[in-house]
Amino acid sequence: MRVVLAGGGTAGHIEPALALADALRREDPRVEITCLGTERGLESRLVPQRGYELALIPPVPLPRTLTPRLLTVPGRLRGAINAAASVLDRTRAEVLVGFGGYVATPGYLAARKRKVPIIVHEANPRAGLANRLGARFTEHVAVSHPDSALPHAKFVGIPLRREITSLDRLAAGDKARSYFGLMPDLPTLLIFGGSQGARSLNRAAVAAAPAFRAAGIQVLHIVGPKNTEEPEPADGPQYVTLPYCDRMDLAYAAADVAMCRAGAMTCAELAAVGLPAVYVPLPHGNGEQRLNAEPITQGGGGLLVDDADLSPEWIVGNLLPILSNADQVARMSEAAARLGRRDADVALAHMVYDVVRSRGTR
Repeated sequence: MRVVLAGGGTAGHIEPALALADALRREDPRVEITCLGTERGLESRLVPQRGYELALIPPVPLPRTLTPRLLTVPGRLRGAINAAASVLDRTRAEVLVGFGGYVATPGYLAARKRKVPIIVHEANPRAGLANRLGARFTEHVAVSHPDSALPHAKFVGIPLRREITSLDRLAAGDKARSYFGLMPDLPTLLIFGGSQGARSLNRAAVAAAPAFRAAGIQVLHIVGPKNTEEPEPADGPQYVTLPYCDRMDLAYAAADVAMCRAGAMTCAELAAVGLPAVYVPLPHGNGEQRLNAEPITQGGGGLLVDDADLSPEWIVGNLLPILSNADQVARMSEAAARLGRRDADVALAHMVYDVVRSRGTR
């Protein structure tokens, strides 16, 4: 079977695509997988690292407002569509799976032009422009939110990395805390804000460091590469800061509770491993991060706080009591786990195989 994946630009588009690729390979090591991408996106690093072929096409980001750049889009998009069509021809693709973003738009249009079956995966409650377009060309639409407005939507969840879906937090906890230099028997808070960190989270958490120490709580804080906030050295439980962490599975296993943004991948991973969290949605955009977190917090798997309301005082009044109550943490963990899906990669892989088999091309 020959599959082309279109999901470039950000980790939120690339990681689900690569999780699907891994699931397809586990099902059949002979499957041929090619990823569409651009030289600008994270896929230029992540895809080759995972051992998959990357086929580059010209980037065509669409302006969000009416600007003179809009006049340049048709010609540039035409070139990207032709480049994507060439990849489909060269690989003799039997299906294209798109995950949104500016790589997916030319991929969908090229697949329609070549009459290659299309599968759309949408990770967010509100679909972006590319996936709204792609969903018009196919009946095979996989979504991560049961109430998605996309036509023909089938709920599967977000495909996640195997090191996340196979994680046993309780079994790996002691090893994970040792890995980060933490004590094995203290309540542990994990703080992170994505690959670049989050300034408001960093500022509030560092200011609350004395309160964490006084409460006997240790902290693992992934601050981001450009962070300037650091807690003052002091006696008491550890406050470990890292600029970046490439072992988020161990970070999840080390923690009792997390405090983080609410991107679709973050919410899906925390629910899958049953890690309760304080979600602090990005204060800009279309509000999708709040929508990502609401099903989890409404189900008892975490708390939701506006970025503007996050402060050391809020942390002391709302988060510290939870971390100090092991029974409450356990209840929240169970609630989060009930809302998580660990099999979305397999479900989407089966959809791919079903689409190809239905055309009699496999």
